[in-house]
Amino acid sequence: MTFELTSSAFVEGGNIPTKYTCSGEDTSPPLAWSGAPAGTRSFALIVDDPDAPDPAAPKMTYVHWVAYNIPPATTDLAEGAGKGAMPAGAGKGYNDWKKPEYGGPCPPIGRHRYFFKLSALDTTLDLSRPTKADLVAAMKGHVLGTAQLMGTYQKTN
Repeated sequence: MTFELTSSAFVEGGNIPTKYTCSGEDTSPPLAWSGAPAGTRSFALIVDDPDAPDPAAPKMTYVHWVAYNIPPATTDLAEGAGKGAMPAGAGKGYNDWKKPEYGGPCPPIGRHRYFFKLSALDTTLDLSRPTKADLVAAMKGHVLGTAQLMGTYQKTN
């Protein structure tokens, strides 16, 4: 079985609905996954945008959500989990707004790609409010598999 990440709100490569962006409710979309590798002890989630600030001339990857120690029995995150009820034991890291929560797509120009990356880990991590870089460093050597979902968004003026 393939490790797969999906959302009932948008399809791979599809448009992320405004509801999940700074132009809407800025709440996290529902996510679901299946096929986690054997031996998974926790999941880590990173959502980022490699097209910032302008897809025609990207200069940085902007981080929208960092979560870790999501329990291994978990197979989904409900809509709004990024600003509300995460599963018991899950940790929240800092996004690039310096907040421990989901921050939705808010591109200043053009259509950006947003990558939702869920990693299955062979351990739990001893961290406290990590940045993406902290989490990536702590995951090194512990990733059993990664599932990814990419959506796009462009503001309408």
